[in-house]
Amino acid sequence: MKILPTQFEGRDIRRVYDEATEAWWFSVIDVVQVLTDSSNARRYWSDLKRKLAQEAGSEQPYEKIVQF
Repeated sequence: MKILPTQFEGRDIRRVYDEATEAWWFSVIDVVQVLTDSSNARRYWSDLKRKLAQEAGSEQPYEKIVQF
């Protein structure tokens, strides 16, 4: 797969196209950075996953939500 960057509000977001499923996959970290304007998007995403796991009462959501 080849990473094909795109722009959103003047910021790069990494993406790849999966020809087998004909679907685009976007970098969660890049999207979080654009939407939250966080100075540390990777940490923001990690904290969000942890919070979701606590609210669900299990680690299942945390294990299924992974970085691209």
